[in-house]
Amino acid sequence: MDPTDAVLATRIAAGDADAFELLVRRYSDGVLGMALRMLGDRAEAEDVVQEVFVTVWRRSGGIAAPAALRAWLFQVARRRCLIVLRRRRTSRTEPVDAVPEHRAALGSAVLTADPQRVVEAGAGVLALRRALAGLPTRQRDVWLLAEVDGLSYLEIGERVGAGEQAVRGRLFRARASLADRMRAWR
Repeated sequence: MDPTDAVLATRIAAGDADAFELLVRRYSDGVLGMALRMLGDRAEAEDVVQEVFVTVWRRSGGIAAPAALRAWLFQVARRRCLIVLRRRRTSRTEPVDAVPEHRAALGSAVLTADPQRVVEAGAGVLALRRALAGLPTRQRDVWLLAEVDGLSYLEIGERVGAGEQAVRGRLFRARASLADRMRAWR
């Protein structure tokens, strides 16, 4: 039976490398997924994952509520992604649009059967990316956590450091804005 997050946090704070390895295995995919959605760049997302777990190892003794290890971990990841995004604004050229990495989402049969549908789906994904990029960071974060990760308002609030009502308001505004921006794709 796998230990709870609270037990892992206590063991990691005591310097248990096996507990830390279990934590990395348990949450690295989730942290990578969140970082990929926020950053849109796999290399930067992988760097964030490494930095997050280094931070966890170094600061594990300072976790105020060991049972909230997961929320703390994702909060560290979100903050690190925001730092990367801020750094990008000051030193980045315009990105070149690329083919989406996850072709499986389009369906392998679609890829071979109907090239026009593939192009349309790719254009729709690109339009959604642009619409998401146009949202304020707080709205984009809650939309991604709700719609992609399927988290509850409470869980989203824990990750972004806001109350449930604030999360509901941000999510409502994000959905309304995206619906307006994506009107042509209905």
